[in-house]
Amino acid sequence: MVSFVYDEPWDEATAALAQRSLSARDNSHSPYSKFRVGAAVRTADGTVFAGCNIESCAFAPTICAERVAISSAVAAGHKRFSAIAVSSDIESEPVTPCGVCRQFMREFSKDLPILLVRPDGKVCHTDLGELLPGSFGPESLDQTT
Repeated sequence: MVSFVYDEPWDEATAALAQRSLSARDNSHSPYSKFRVGAAVRTADGTVFAGCNIESCAFAPTICAERVAISSAVAAGHKRFSAIAVSSDIESEPVTPCGVCRQFMREFSKDLPILLVRPDGKVCHTDLGELLPGSFGPESLDQTT
């Protein structure tokens, strides 16, 4: 079991990424679940892309904030990431990326740093290796013999 401990952001860059995820959360389209989630991903060159969850009344087309942020970055030509922050309105428990988002992130990084952000701005530092151990990734499809 992963233990989550929240603290103040480590530095200005971490605080800014956490704040961007909170701002993105405010744009959530979640009329059905009322569960707002925001994400902000920082690329290797320092560019930040934000995303929010977007629900659909058909439910299957719903997309999580993490995948919106990463998809926006990829659409802009970025495929290397240095960190992602994920926030929600929940104060008591950490909101971690869902399994689909974890696998989506794994496409680009085996150990992506992940900040779990509470509404008060405190963060919990974890990474994809901890949340998705023994993962399947692009190198798993290497067909060279």
